Amino acid sequence: MAGPGNRYAWLAMIAGVIIADQLTKLWILATPAFNARDCLDITIACGSIEISSVFDLSMLWNRGISFGTLQSDGLMRWVLVLATGGIAAAFVYWLWRAERWLTALSLALVIGGALGNLIDRVRFGAVVDFLDFSGPWFGAYIAGWPVGFPWVFNIADASITVGAVLLFLDQFLMSRSGSEDATRA
Repeated sequence: MAGPGNRYAWLAMIAGVIIADQLTKLWILATPAFNARDCLDITIACGSIEISSVFDLSMLWNRGISFGTLQSDGLMRWVLVLATGGIAAAFVYWLWRAERWLTALSLALVIGGALGNLIDRVRFGAVVDFLDFSGPWFGAYIAGWPVGFPWVFNIADASITVGAVLLFLDQFLMSRSGSEDATRA
């Protein structure tokens, strides 16, 4: 149960996600090899550091939402800020009322990630992405479909994704167990 006694633990988790996300982004922004501040101008290339054949650190400014979709600038940047803020506020309300720990955990991860990316969008008009698992296999095609993981992401994105998957499982599993309980009665 999420319960009132655990609410502050979930808020601490949100803060932990935001802090981890912002500290890693701060390091990326401060590392000259990434050319991060300069490449905010789309005509200037961002840098990367090869770590292994599977994983690199590749600076990328994401002006869109999930996986770079709906790229926006100007007024649409602020629409995304308002939408993200509204969704995060609704999820905080849901978190505060959550009765199951998995629901609360899921929501805390999503909220922390959303707020981490929201900070970037307000500060820079784009989100700092840098975790690159595209590896050597990306660019290959099987039956006309690309193989590999083409997206560059950050700690906040990973938190949102894990939280969303857990939330789906929680809601799906709980709806199934509720149906089974009703059937038994």
